[in-house]
Amino acid sequence: MAIKQELQENKGIFYYETEGGRLAEMTYSNAGPDKIIIDHTEVDESLRGEGVGYKLVEAAVNYARANNLKILPLCPFAAAVFRKRENYRDVLF
Repeated sequence: MAIKQELQENKGIFYYETEGGRLAEMTYSNAGPDKIIIDHTEVDESLRGEGVGYKLVEAAVNYARANNLKILPLCPFAAAVFRKRENYRDVLF
């Protein structure tokens, strides 16, 4: 399962799509030169329980590490993932 990313000006999105369309997405905003804010995560019912939401957060963590960024997870789902995954705390704002 490949998570893709799009970046448009100060906003971005990590997403998963199939030929049938986009089935999962997590949106974020740039908040200065060294921080992003995750504000929304949504996963289609057909993918519930498959860990797709976790994969979206993992993609954001990898992006933050590669770009020396911190993440402020305002989205309740993303915030819960950060509480559960201690190995992601190096990028937590």
